[in-house]
Amino acid sequence: MPLLEFSEKGIFCRAAGVYIDPWRPVERALITHGHADHSRWGHRSYLCTETARPVIRHRLGDVNIQSVKFGEQLEINGVDFSFHPAGHIPGSAQIRVAHKGEVWVVSGDYKLENDGLSEPFEPVRCHTFITESTFGLPVFRWKKQEDVFGEINEWWRANKAEGKMSILAGYALGKAQRLLRGLDSSIGAIFTHGAIESTNQVIRKQGIPLPKTRRASTNVLKRDYTGAMAIVPPSALGTPWMRQFPPASIGLASGWMAMSSTRHRRAADRGFVLSDHADWDGLNEAITLSGAERVIVTHGYTAIFRRYLEEERGIEAYEAHTEFEDELSEMNKGGDSGEEGKGNTKKP
Repeated sequence: MPLLEFSEKGIFCRAAGVYIDPWRPVERALITHGHADHSRWGHRSYLCTETARPVIRHRLGDVNIQSVKFGEQLEINGVDFSFHPAGHIPGSAQIRVAHKGEVWVVSGDYKLENDGLSEPFEPVRCHTFITESTFGLPVFRWKKQEDVFGEINEWWRANKAEGKMSILAGYALGKAQRLLRGLDSSIGAIFTHGAIESTNQVIRKQGIPLPKTRRASTNVLKRDYTGAMAIVPPSALGTPWMRQFPPASIGLASGWMAMSSTRHRRAADRGFVLSDHADWDGLNEAITLSGAERVIVTHGYTAIFRRYLEEERGIEAYEAHTEFEDELSEMNKGGDSGEEGKGNTKKP
């Protein structure tokens, strides 16, 4: 029997009686990070990292939640667990599971580039590595983030020179704060959507510095918005809430902006390729660094990436179904679901 199983409720460790990032209510849940598809409401108890705990409580309310430090070892029914930085968003973790000489790692969502906001990705050696494949195609290769922020700030300056406001969309937890850290605040004022500002307050209380921002609202005069930047969740685009703003240029920050059709479908003026997930090279490097002899591929381009690992790299690889969403789904967008090749599935 494998150390971890993919059940109808989530990734299950039978020996310990716990689930990792379960998508159905369970007694005990170990959570990799605070995004809604990985930390869901309804579990009897939660365990996560100390950095992830405040935002999970903010999202889920008065739940029974405990936390551990990165690298701290916890034994549950004879099985050893530890949380290690995944580099995805603040507090995000890979979960190492060790029992009777066998080691598995559930990587959750991750990226290898140090964004200066999240705890940097830490390779964890294991026998079996469970990896996402959100951007598991060779077309997805990211620029350095400083180059992308150079593009964003240049766009903002140009909009201001034309008397326009700049509106940049990115999801509220992780991406929005990363965008804020990369903006040149000397260009102008920075406003945020209420959902983002509420998250900012939680993160600031943890001692993570963010630039000064103002909550966007109908109480703000339109002239104060002119030349300013607003960070909003993608779900706000095209809604009546946007009517409060003066003429603006709209940008989207996502790995999916590497596919031009995505930007056109969103009717944005600019697309900036910036993702909190690993690109093609990052996925492959993470697998190499893990030393894993067996890889299980989850949400994203699972069939394509699994075949590549087997046929090109000679790694034993399988696909597993989860109910985690990719970055596009977190942006509340239809379209590129990253599920092609579902009919060609090799299960663990």
